[in-house]
Amino acid sequence: MEERSLGAILLEQTSLTEDQLQQGLVVQREKGMKLGEALVQLKYLRTEDILKALSIQLGFPYESRIEVEHVDPVLVENLPINYAKDNEILPLRKEGLTIVVAMADPTNFNAMDDLRLLFNTDIKPVIAGAYEIVNAINAVYNKTTDKGEQVMSELDEEMEEIAQDFDEPVDLLDASDEAPIIRLVNSLMFRAVKQKASDIHIEPFERDLMIRFRIDGVLYDVMHPPKRAQNSIISRVKIMAGLNIAEKRIPQDGRIRIKIAGRDIDIRVSTIPTAFGESIVMRLLDKKAVLLDIETLGFIGKNLEYINDVINRAHGIILVTGPTGSGKTTTLYSALSKINSNELKIITVEDPVEYQLPGINQMQVNPKIDLTFATGLRAFLRQDPDVIMVGEIRDRETAEIAIQASLTGHLVFSTLHTNDAAASITRLVDMGVEPFLVSSSVICIMAQRLIRSVCKDCARKYTPEEAELHKIGLTTEDLKGRQLFRPVGCPNCLETGYAGRTGIHEIMVMNDTIRSEVMKGSDASTIKKIAQSNGMKTLREDGAQKVMMGWTTVEEVMRATQEDAD
Repeated sequence: MEERSLGAILLEQTSLTEDQLQQGLVVQREKGMKLGEALVQLKYLRTEDILKALSIQLGFPYESRIEVEHVDPVLVENLPINYAKDNEILPLRKEGLTIVVAMADPTNFNAMDDLRLLFNTDIKPVIAGAYEIVNAINAVYNKTTDKGEQVMSELDEEMEEIAQDFDEPVDLLDASDEAPIIRLVNSLMFRAVKQKASDIHIEPFERDLMIRFRIDGVLYDVMHPPKRAQNSIISRVKIMAGLNIAEKRIPQDGRIRIKIAGRDIDIRVSTIPTAFGESIVMRLLDKKAVLLDIETLGFIGKNLEYINDVINRAHGIILVTGPTGSGKTTTLYSALSKINSNELKIITVEDPVEYQLPGINQMQVNPKIDLTFATGLRAFLRQDPDVIMVGEIRDRETAEIAIQASLTGHLVFSTLHTNDAAASITRLVDMGVEPFLVSSSVICIMAQRLIRSVCKDCARKYTPEEAELHKIGLTTEDLKGRQLFRPVGCPNCLETGYAGRTGIHEIMVMNDTIRSEVMKGSDASTIKKIAQSNGMKTLREDGAQKVMMGWTTVEEVMRATQEDAD
């Protein structure tokens, strides 16, 4: 009854349709999640819509923003931060004898009982978004969260003493007065994780040291520490990554494993020498972030049906293609996680192993001892696997072994670097693989890109011009009452108007017609046209669908699909 009541409220208060509600109820039953979570996952509604409906249903106030400066610090002193984060609750203020508590789940009655016992008084819940609450918890509890400027101020005061003699490893390790450096680097990593950055760039120039974050694929300038702190900061990062801080002439690679706010974060560190010092890039890998359902990666309609079908085949090659940073590894990991079971033996060979997948044997290539993709793949075939993932097909030898594996009853996943699905066929042939082997082994090729999603907190509805829609092959008639959104910018999305990314996909499932063209040696454009005539949506067409669904913008789709331009 409660769920139907919430559904009725959503039908009345939002743009949700009856069909969408029924689909949400199906997902709710299948995955054992709450109705609101199911509707948000299906991207029919925004979290804000669900929270407002819950506010109406339960009679609790809804707060879209938590003003951190107004949170009573006395109230949080006795509430452990882990408990607050696990339950997504935060005491805000006193109103008479009652304590107002922000809750992401107002039906968490156990937490409410705990707070009544803790504070020995009545609790008044208010509903707020989980993201808003966790951000507020970080700001209230962790005094180092937003102290980058303070640390830099301390650096200016103390750097005269600690910036000297940093070329010597022993000084850096033994020094007792380098706390500002350590706190600056720790603050940098904490801030990067909080802002969901994928990379931290530390770049030295002649008179400046620039620190930038890559967030949703775009670089943002975040900090300019004093130039005299450069050697200290770089040495600190290199020590954390287990690198040789005395060697500054050659590139080095290392890894840092840390835990931030209860999350295990792997950081891959790369250094290269430049004219004005060593440049460092740190790739942040959140172990939990990659374990996504295949349904949450942006697959919709026929594409979702295609991918669910091919990953459950008994044998054949599935290729994922796209440029670096297009989410190929995440897609492969999610596919492997979906089919992983006790009945299958799954082995991967990667460069490097980015995330540990439970129940899956993972091996990292090591060219120094001649452990390449090809040698690893050849060894795998003696391990009686059912499913094999090869990080990347880079040469003819790897391609041919992968094809032989698929032809002898194995399901093989791998990646290529090509612009679209059809070009992968010609790339394999160019490597020296016979066309008949390609046509008989490859069962599906998927090209993908990542596009930024509009921020759900600040996006504004608007009516697009015909010329704007024409860029992605749409007309005003195609919208059919759908609503497009324009990015605006708010604190939650760092004023960018975008938060998070989703995938756009071009899935070419091999059939007899396409195989015949491959055997004849047809070029990529011919194969692509035939695939389109058989129903394949191009990257831009799939992006256009996501624009119509309100997930992203015309500009984002244009940026990601320039090669699809007429």
